[in-house]
Amino acid sequence: MSDQAYRLLERHQKLDARLRLLQALRWPDPFEIARLKKLKLAAKDRLARLAAMPRKFHA
Repeated sequence: MSDQAYRLLERHQKLDARLRLLQALRWPDPFEIARLKKLKLAAKDRLARLAAMPRKFHA
């Protein structure tokens, strides 16, 4: 796994954890939830694009 992919995966997991904590509140902020979901989706999309890129091997 590349450094970039690892950082994106880590960011996605941190956003997911923050989102779950926020949703567990009695009165969660709907705008913050929407913002976190958007960031999480962007990280997931970037991971998918990175995974779809052809691998370059140096011999």
